[in-house]
Amino acid sequence: MTTQLENKSTLEEIRTRFDADVERFSNLETGQQACIDSPLILETVGKVSARHLRAGDTLLDIGCGAGNFTLRVLQETGGLYCHLADLSRPMLDRAQGRIQETGTAAAIITHQGDFRTLDIPEGSCDTILAAAVLHHLRGDADWEATFAKLYRWLKPGGRLYVSDFFCFETPEVQALMWERFGGHLTALGGPAYREKVFAYIDKEDSPRSLVYQLQLLTKSGFSEWDVLHRNGLGACYFAVK
Repeated sequence: MTTQLENKSTLEEIRTRFDADVERFSNLETGQQACIDSPLILETVGKVSARHLRAGDTLLDIGCGAGNFTLRVLQETGGLYCHLADLSRPMLDRAQGRIQETGTAAAIITHQGDFRTLDIPEGSCDTILAAAVLHHLRGDADWEATFAKLYRWLKPGGRLYVSDFFCFETPEVQALMWERFGGHLTALGGPAYREKVFAYIDKEDSPRSLVYQLQLLTKSGFSEWDVLHRNGLGACYFAVK
């Protein structure tokens, strides 16, 4: 991940890539395969969220992709009012169609575009899902403004669930985990697939460490947080307003 922030992909470039990659994100059994332990994280978020969500609650899924995380939560807690946000119209259409087929949502509202520009009333969400989206944020100001906005959108007691790609702040640990991640990608699709994923990560992504994000939760006002899972560069955590 050597590309400078100013040379990273634009939103339009990211949208174009995801427009053409819907199928890869449309399998609830495997989740996003490039993400280590994706099925386990999907199951964990679904089951943990069921401990506090009830029918009639409002869920916002930012960067929803083809809808895997919302679908998994709905398996545990039906009757939710689901707001789906994504840059990609094809992704939104696939997510909406998959959720409608299950008949488990009270309503589905889609929002195409940058989630940071959403007009969501403050204190209106019981849960926000952010799966493999925050690593597209750039500088500190962007991260801080985004976390502040997520906090404002939640109701008191509402929860944020983040599943993402993280870096390590210690270089030698980062190097080891990057090597292990490369082995995972090679096992999935061979060396060519590994290099393809490495190339778009370098061009497109700017992840922050888990430590950075947990500290930012406290700075943004969240009352508590905990880590649900971590394996190498992949992790999942939740935070409570």
